[in-house]
Amino acid sequence: MRFVLRSTLCCCLLIGGWASPLAAGADTVPTVHGLALYDEPALPEDFSHFPYVEPDAPKGGTMTQAAVGSSFDSTNPFIIRGTPAIGIGQIYDTLLTENADEPFSVYGLLAEGIRLDPERYWIEFDLRPEARFHDGEPVTAEDVVFSFNLLIEEGNPFYRGYYADVERVVALDPHIVRFEFSTNHSRELPLIVGQLPILPKHYWEERDFSAPTLARHPGSGPYRIASVEPGRRIVYRRDDDYWGRDLPVNVGRHNIDRLIYDYYRDRDIAWEAFKAGVMDYRIDARAATWAIGYDFPAYRDGLVKRITVPDGQPSRMQSFVFNLRRDKFQDPRVREALNLTFDFPWLNANLFYDSYHPTESYFQNSEMAAEGLPSEAELELLEPHRDELPARVFDSPVPIDHPEDLRERLRLAYDLLLEAGYEVRDGRLVDERGRPLTVEVMLFDSGMERVVQPMLRNMSRLGVQGRLRIVDINQFLNRLRSFDFDIVVGQFPQSNNPGNEQREYWTSEFAHSPQSRNLMGLESPAVDELVERIIRADSREELNTATRALDRVLLWSFITVPQYHSGETRIAVWDKFGYPEPFPKYGLDLSAWWVDTAREAELNRRLRRR
Repeated sequence: MRFVLRSTLCCCLLIGGWASPLAAGADTVPTVHGLALYDEPALPEDFSHFPYVEPDAPKGGTMTQAAVGSSFDSTNPFIIRGTPAIGIGQIYDTLLTENADEPFSVYGLLAEGIRLDPERYWIEFDLRPEARFHDGEPVTAEDVVFSFNLLIEEGNPFYRGYYADVERVVALDPHIVRFEFSTNHSRELPLIVGQLPILPKHYWEERDFSAPTLARHPGSGPYRIASVEPGRRIVYRRDDDYWGRDLPVNVGRHNIDRLIYDYYRDRDIAWEAFKAGVMDYRIDARAATWAIGYDFPAYRDGLVKRITVPDGQPSRMQSFVFNLRRDKFQDPRVREALNLTFDFPWLNANLFYDSYHPTESYFQNSEMAAEGLPSEAELELLEPHRDELPARVFDSPVPIDHPEDLRERLRLAYDLLLEAGYEVRDGRLVDERGRPLTVEVMLFDSGMERVVQPMLRNMSRLGVQGRLRIVDINQFLNRLRSFDFDIVVGQFPQSNNPGNEQREYWTSEFAHSPQSRNLMGLESPAVDELVERIIRADSREELNTATRALDRVLLWSFITVPQYHSGETRIAVWDKFGYPEPFPKYGLDLSAWWVDTAREAELNRRLRRR
């Protein structure tokens, strides 16, 4: 730990008309190598590498993956327009980087030193003087300031919500940058500003950042863009001259020479490509394939292997999302009725080989998930919003106890629709003005069709006119941006430490922002307040209380139809990869993998490929 003497002139900085004092009586602020959300980072200042890597991992080889059901037309992932290429984040470095063996601790990457105001009104980073962009230009504090302002002003709405409490960013000298906060309520804000991708000012200041492009932009990360074939393939090459290759946070990582992403519109074709050896690595999200699909020669001969990695984070909420901007979804009884048409037990038995579990929480498989009736601490947060919230938030337990038998579910759904003012005329469910209840589920991946169709059949038994529309990825994104959909499949991943990203998921500010993750257009003062409680939580107990209260409100509002989860990641690979075991506790870090080039050469010889 180092200390930097702070001038008494800095004890009270004027920032846009407000004062940001240092902690009372603090003449020095320690310079540290890392930060943790609640406690101290686990690794000491002199750590040599992350605990889950092989520090002597060999370099070389290729990893080829499939990007399924999509295409791309841009290498700029930070804007609304265009469809960005997968994997593009690997060309950029950030100020700090996470250790996947800790719940939320960050260590210096572009930054070699960190100073955090004891009262958490500002944070400073000392940039490494050796840090370079791919074109050889140094990474400076001005690049950090430029990146922040550019992303906030012209980037995806995500950045505006994620960094909403950053008042300004200041370059104190060429290698010291300071982030100043309008409030100290968000405990995670000093850590997440370290996740900011740093862009080269000298490259972007003369270009139109808001326009899609296929240029091979310079970053400062471990990989460069090697080649781009629009809509078909993008290739990244490990940078042999990467400035940060010997940093402790990078030792044993970024080992594979070439990372290739091939694009397939159909997952079945991508599966055949994997079996033929065209793909090296795949995450197998289809239960039937995992259960019975690996009876092919390469697997029987031991050339292909399967790996199961337990999830270290809460299971992601995947669901059918209602567009609440449409009048027909305003009544929660209608949304609950449509929830009841999703027959998970039948799907699990007939399509999924009983390999999934129903998702019953937005924070599934974590201590943050609501359970039973609300606690006194939860009620304290919920009570001011009693008039706004459904009564069941207060007096009914979760998980929600809907009948498992389909006939009973549909009977309950029908009663709810009658209560909402619908009736059946000539086999169609219509409202009091005779307008039929119609719903369209929009997909860009045909793989979900087998999940959607049984739900639509169940809707038809109620008189609801349902249809499925499969569109290409560009049309899908354009319709999302203009909110032109009834129901889409959405995913809401959670970490063990949710925070600022919750604003973009659920709050009113983002209900009408194109390409925000508030897909449903939720606008609720109660939800807005609970999200702020999560962000301001100053202890694990406070965080858990706030997430459980939010979980109840979201569940009883029926804004989505929750689907299912497995609690693990299923991976299939051609047997040429090495990886350290055990895997890190809180996430799969593919950058710690490597290629056994001798095994790769033998596989290529057997497959007669280059």
